[in-house]
Amino acid sequence: MHAYGHCSLRIDSGWFIVSPPKALGLVTPGDAAVSVPTSGPLPADALPEVIIHQQIYRRRQDVHGIARFQSPNIMALSAMGLTPKARHGFGAYFAPSPPLYANPRLVRDDSAATALVGQLGNARAIVMRGNGAVSVGSSIEEAVTMAWYLEDAARVELAVLAAGVTGLDFTPAEVESRAITTGRLIERMWDWLTAGDPENDGRTPN
Repeated sequence: MHAYGHCSLRIDSGWFIVSPPKALGLVTPGDAAVSVPTSGPLPADALPEVIIHQQIYRRRQDVHGIARFQSPNIMALSAMGLTPKARHGFGAYFAPSPPLYANPRLVRDDSAATALVGQLGNARAIVMRGNGAVSVGSSIEEAVTMAWYLEDAARVELAVLAAGVTGLDFTPAEVESRAITTGRLIERMWDWLTAGDPENDGRTPN
């Protein structure tokens, strides 16, 4: 993460909390999260793009965690108008490929957020052209893990493109058998990502 990006966690059907309006790497254990209703105006201390989270929680009852991020390989691939194909294990979670939101403007109003969430549909993530991506999950741990998976899928896609060869895509059967969350897959990634983080209190995904 750099100066931009935010993540959120659903509390109940009517509320979620989102990270403070500052760079995530600068958030300290003493910083309070911002409480946001799933309907109505955003609180004054919520970043404008939190409207994306609000729209997703309103339309996707299966989502309990969201990550908004701008990672380097996703940014580069999206600049070509592309999203990563399901070419390796991590990419299988977004098969056949995540949707691309082609509008490069910041999503800060209901109209843009509605369009983006409509394109997201039931997918685990959506790529935003020249503007990073949004990933979702049944928990904040899963949403963050999907963000990491998506960035790695973009790394592989760029490597295939650079090699100038025709890469292999996972078949539907291969996707079904690979894109799973059992066997502590999410938990292990979360433990690895948060190792040494003073804010990690040892909680694991439900």
